[in-house]
Amino acid sequence: MSVIRSAVGTLALAFTLAMPAVAEVPVVVSSAKDESDAAAVIAKFKEKDPGLAKVFTESAGYVVFPTVAKGGLGIGGARGKGYVYRHGRLVGRSTLTQLTVGLQAGGQAYSEVIFFKDDAALENFEGGHLKLDAQASAIALTERVSADLAYRDGVAIVTMAEGGLMYEASVGGQKLSFHPIARKA
Repeated sequence: MSVIRSAVGTLALAFTLAMPAVAEVPVVVSSAKDESDAAAVIAKFKEKDPGLAKVFTESAGYVVFPTVAKGGLGIGGARGKGYVYRHGRLVGRSTLTQLTVGLQAGGQAYSEVIFFKDDAALENFEGGHLKLDAQASAIALTERVSADLAYRDGVAIVTMAEGGLMYEASVGGQKLSFHPIARKA
């Protein structure tokens, strides 16, 4: 059984890593709209756990995905667009793509924040070197998640359910892109 689970995990990770990478091209976006979407999600996270205010302040950076849509039946996937912050300042956009294989059925939507403990972890993400495999686990937002937030390789992930229902016992990985924002003069 463990051989099959290992093979499925390797297959899911291989599919995730094989997904096409998007070149790092500056994008011009409406900062006001981006920041209001992300600010609303950040406010919800802080409301649910006031201790996260300190995590947002002390982290070198973070990516806020206001909505990640996920679904599957045997093979599943998820996708979301997010906003990248360095020391509290919006610096880019990100896309999260996930592929999973295993026992799963349904669909759901959730918000996700990826925290970078230090500049090295954030630069690793911005350089396109961060891929979250099956070993990177997200913590579901509870009232005291900030007290137990554990970083793995300088990265911590917190999620908050928005809606839907998904039964899942699957293996997969997330691939993230980074696109710096070209500021209007």
